[in-house]
Amino acid sequence: MGELEGTYRVLQTPGTRLGSPTPAGISTLEPGQGPLAAAVRPTARTHVQVQLLDDSVEVFDIEPKCNGQVLLTQVWGRLNLIECDYFGLEFQNAQSCWIWLEPMKPIVRQVRRPKNAVLRLAVKFFPPDPGQLQEEYTRYLFALQLKRDLLEERLTCTDTTAALLASHLLQAEIGDYDEALDREHLQAREYLPRQERALGRILQFHRQHAGQTPAESDFQVLEIARKLEMYGIRFHTASDREGAKINLAVSHMGILVFQSSTKINTFNWSRVRKLSFKRKRFLIKLHPEAHGPHQDTLEFVLGSRDACKNFWKICVEYHTFFRLFDQPKPRAKAVLFSRGSSFRYSGRTQKQLVDYVKDGGMKRIPYERRRSKTRMSLRAPSADVLRQSVSFTEGMRTPASPSSTGASFHSVPTSPPALPCLLHSNDRGGGSPAGPPAPGARRPAAERNGVAAALPPGPPALQPCQGLSVESPHPPPSTQKSPPSLSPLGPAKQGSTPLLSPVLSDTGGAGMDDQEEPRYKGAPADEAYFVAREVLATERTHLKDLEVITVWFRSAAAKADAMPAELTRLLFSAVDPIYEAHRDFLRELEQRLARWDASVGAQAPGGPRRIGDVLLRHTRRLQALSGPFQRLHEVLPELEAASRRLRRLEALRRDFELQKVCYLPLSAFLLRPLQRLRHYRLLLRRLCARDPGPDPDPDPERADRRDALKAITEVTSSLQHSLVRLENLQKLMELQRDLVGIENLIAPGREFIREGCLHKLTRKGLQQRMFFLFSDMLLYTSRGASGTSHFRIRGLLPLRGMLLIVLDPPVEEGENEWSVPHCFTICAAQKTVVVAAGTQLEKDKWVCDLKAAIDAARSGGDTALVPLGSLLCALPRSSVDEVPLEQASEDDARSAQDSLEGPGQHRANTTVQVCWYRNTSVSRADHSAAVENQLSGYLLRKFKNSNGWQKLWVVFTNFCLFFYKTHQDDYPLASLPLLGYRVSLPREADGIHREHVFKLQFKSHVYFFRAESKYTFGRWMEVIESTSTLPGRARTPEEEA
Repeated sequence: MGELEGTYRVLQTPGTRLGSPTPAGISTLEPGQGPLAAAVRPTARTHVQVQLLDDSVEVFDIEPKCNGQVLLTQVWGRLNLIECDYFGLEFQNAQSCWIWLEPMKPIVRQVRRPKNAVLRLAVKFFPPDPGQLQEEYTRYLFALQLKRDLLEERLTCTDTTAALLASHLLQAEIGDYDEALDREHLQAREYLPRQERALGRILQFHRQHAGQTPAESDFQVLEIARKLEMYGIRFHTASDREGAKINLAVSHMGILVFQSSTKINTFNWSRVRKLSFKRKRFLIKLHPEAHGPHQDTLEFVLGSRDACKNFWKICVEYHTFFRLFDQPKPRAKAVLFSRGSSFRYSGRTQKQLVDYVKDGGMKRIPYERRRSKTRMSLRAPSADVLRQSVSFTEGMRTPASPSSTGASFHSVPTSPPALPCLLHSNDRGGGSPAGPPAPGARRPAAERNGVAAALPPGPPALQPCQGLSVESPHPPPSTQKSPPSLSPLGPAKQGSTPLLSPVLSDTGGAGMDDQEEPRYKGAPADEAYFVAREVLATERTHLKDLEVITVWFRSAAAKADAMPAELTRLLFSAVDPIYEAHRDFLRELEQRLARWDASVGAQAPGGPRRIGDVLLRHTRRLQALSGPFQRLHEVLPELEAASRRLRRLEALRRDFELQKVCYLPLSAFLLRPLQRLRHYRLLLRRLCARDPGPDPDPDPERADRRDALKAITEVTSSLQHSLVRLENLQKLMELQRDLVGIENLIAPGREFIREGCLHKLTRKGLQQRMFFLFSDMLLYTSRGASGTSHFRIRGLLPLRGMLLIVLDPPVEEGENEWSVPHCFTICAAQKTVVVAAGTQLEKDKWVCDLKAAIDAARSGGDTALVPLGSLLCALPRSSVDEVPLEQASEDDARSAQDSLEGPGQHRANTTVQVCWYRNTSVSRADHSAAVENQLSGYLLRKFKNSNGWQKLWVVFTNFCLFFYKTHQDDYPLASLPLLGYRVSLPREADGIHREHVFKLQFKSHVYFFRAESKYTFGRWMEVIESTSTLPGRARTPEEEA
């Protein structure tokens, strides 16, 4: 048989892929030609339609056999979307179920007839805190997703909350309230199902949003929605082993089980060992310690194998995105047989995405969130709707680089400084078959460089600059922690913590690029002027704090009708006269300083430049209020006793403290009038210290200042002992609510000394514990259930008979000696505990306070304190030395969480929470110093990624900075706990070339603030340094006096 000309041309078969011999055959090609030498047809292209979140439809040209990632990349590129990993494309399968487009799988194997299908852009991963979204544009798209969920009844909530959400969406669309325009717009646009029934409430809420920018409205929508139980929830119908119908869902915290729309169980990721599916059965395997005596494998049955596999894939992606630091490596495919699915999440994890945006992995395009042109289009008779875009020209760039989530403050985004908004007609090639795109949506570079084809008549309107965004208003108390959520703590891995709390967005309004902050008109060189302005600023803050009691709590108490009449009379008879005195003083002080500012050119001394007479009149009036001040000493114990007796009163206090206006515990506001007296004394000493020496000519101003100092010193000295006792009671009350597993913490004679984080040596090594030192005992605790602010008691050590051994290393284990730095050993009557501090300074503080407390307990003799054995409740053994955490019931943890109305409701800037996350400690002396070093005033905060500065009203109190738009605001928008932060001057590498700038830094979190004068700069440095360099020993009440 002769040779055959040509080459073999065979079709690939399964056998070919496995390496079987090539079957024989004869090719029709000419000699020397290969299969690729034949004429190749041009690759067919497919037009795929994608519906965006504003319901417009874009067309993308792709190859039909390409992977889904190709289409996703085109969508992200056209939208200029940086934080794209939060989003995905979804399509409907044959059963009309929404399925996510897989990036690593060909589109034709997923979507039937791609040319006829319409894919939908949607949010795929919902973070627990909108502050984790660093781009304002991303927050806008999230708001559109929530708008879609509201209309599709996925985001179920009460009618009031739905109306509130709709009102914020309406504010973002058309601006401030106009009843005629609102009704016209709501008739044309639908935000809620059965919207006409909620029309009145929507209009009522919209009236309250005057002046709110679109970016602020977007953030309000996110802040309200994230508190809802159905936030980001997508139901997957299933049934349990008994056949009961249930719904499964997945979120950032784990797998959720719903019965109808009520959540009945949560399987946190930390409890889940393995997820798998077999045909229609979805299996959850739990860790042995998580399920207790119950089965370790839970089984749910879904409608079909495809539905089961789809839900499993979503769980895998959610777990990888929120829980892992790096995306997993793809598993190699088996050659012959494969066991199990090779599906893996192929995008970036949340941590990788945050680091990518923070490190500038993609060049940011300035973005300004503006209102849609609905207002103009509804009023204009023309049928042509001009499409909104943003004018980008050289020299006109808005700072839109948000801060990283690394230092979250109860997250508060802001709007960029407004620029004139130019309207462009949309002359885009290959036009979209649908209506206008999202307001302010980013366009490709070619479009952004285009020239405006048509402008509406009249000049372009400037958008208002609002500074920080206002969080959700009062109607729903659950809308903020928090918050400022500096954020309520979320889940252990992803929620905001005091370490990462709060976030001040760089996209802030009231920005000032390369502009100097205007000084006070006529600010003289005399530092007495700045001391007077400090008195004015702190007085404004103090009056707002008093209004929390006299206005807000009075209203809540009257509405709830939960306070006994005698307690109500006692409380307000003490606070009202003090409030009136401070209100009159503030009015007179403002008038005097206004006249001082106006007398710039006047050379004559005295007159409007005097402040001593105003201070003297006020201090003498305070002397006459000894009765109300004495009654304040009775209010706090009576309120605590009544709260223990009356559940309704305790519920009133708990609900009121969840409101944003109550940014500190309620008991802290009750002590404000007494603490203000000590602050007056500090300021008057500072004022008198600046007076020159004896003057032969008597100066009335100097005499008035000294008399005022003498009067306030007398008042303070007479009340000092009672104030110290009340501050101790207030701290014990706060700890009683934070600690789980202890009763009767408030006892006569028990004094708080120090609280802080230490590491205790256990069988598993060094474990983080929270220690609380009192005058008669030492408690150590561990963090409670995820999402709560409680700490569970792990052990109690009496100080009587305690021995402190300071050795480093403290122990030897066999022949191997190991060393842990900053260790010391505590030997109690029945137990020995080895602990380690984070630094040598922390160790010295604890050792000093422990020695002093042990000596005091040894020399104190018998006391009338409650027996320590009766403090702990429901111990598993008779000994009170150690309380194992594993014995804590899941019901207790759940009830503790429910009492806070879900995760994120508790305040995240308490000293207990901050000490836990910052690995530090705070003593009684530190609390006293923080009370005296209160400060208020305007500061400029520098944007992280631009040269802009944002003006904020800042209040320093309780080791924390609270941020407001103006001094007239009722509640803070964000907060930054300062424990652990260092204050310093900017270095040359920081590139800050301004005067009066100081730098705050904790690890990699850096903030720059600019003061208005040399004096205020020095004061801010002084009070913040008092927090950074805390004293090493708790002072006695006599020393504090």
